[in-house]
Amino acid sequence: MEDFSITQKEAERIYVKIASLEVSIKKQQQYINSEDLFFDNVEFMQLMNISVRTAQKWRDSKIIGFSQVGSKIYYRLSDIQKLLNENYNPKRES
Repeated sequence: MEDFSITQKEAERIYVKIASLEVSIKKQQQYINSEDLFFDNVEFMQLMNISVRTAQKWRDSKIIGFSQVGSKIYYRLSDIQKLLNENYNPKRES
């Protein structure tokens, strides 16, 4: 078998795609109530395209609700949707 290598940028692109697929699969699972669906901190940061520091700042500022079990942090899908809805700026009609 032939060896091959990929660049850091290609590896990051693959990682983001896999994370995106994971989020899509979670959304398609058999959850009737969106409050039953949780994302861990890594999934949340990837979904929102934010840094660890920004996620921490949002938690500290009570911008987003979260649950913490030991060192793991989880976010409800409904809290993520609420955050986005509260910060929604509709398009202005000209």
